[in-house]
Amino acid sequence: MHTTPATLASVRTGTSATLATSLVVREDSMTLFGFAQAEERDVFELLQTVSGVGPRLALAMLAVHTPDDLRRAVASEDVKAMTMVPGIGQKGARRIILELGDRLGPATDASAPAATPAGGARTDVVTALAGLGWPAKAAESAVDAVLAADDAAAGADTAAVLRAALQQLGGNRHG
Repeated sequence: MHTTPATLASVRTGTSATLATSLVVREDSMTLFGFAQAEERDVFELLQTVSGVGPRLALAMLAVHTPDDLRRAVASEDVKAMTMVPGIGQKGARRIILELGDRLGPATDASAPAATPAGGARTDVVTALAGLGWPAKAAESAVDAVLAADDAAAGADTAAVLRAALQQLGGNRHG
């Protein structure tokens, strides 16, 4: 089984471990890849949909970046972050960013700007808007604008923030 160094470090000899796996079947081989979290496996499988990205390069990307780091790099079009992965040059990084677009979704970790009690609502609304087809950056901007414009929104429920963000986005669907 092939894993990232982080996954390998999380398992110990002689103890039970449960890994999320992905089986890659080729004409001449069947290779099993293992991940500490199902999210890593899902990102691994999505990365392979990009032309020129096979299982080894996808695994290398996850060895260098967490799924959230990859989401941020793609959303912010951070070519430099992508070229930190061995085997990815400037041209390849641009292609990966272009082909992945918003398919990775928004970053889900606590480093997102959400210092208010509405942080959970912010994440939920951004995820919902991305699921409805808005680019992650546009969704984040709309939600942040709603939360910044109305301090009362800090105590608002997710549905209220979603309604306001949809109004903020207006007719600018997908862009």
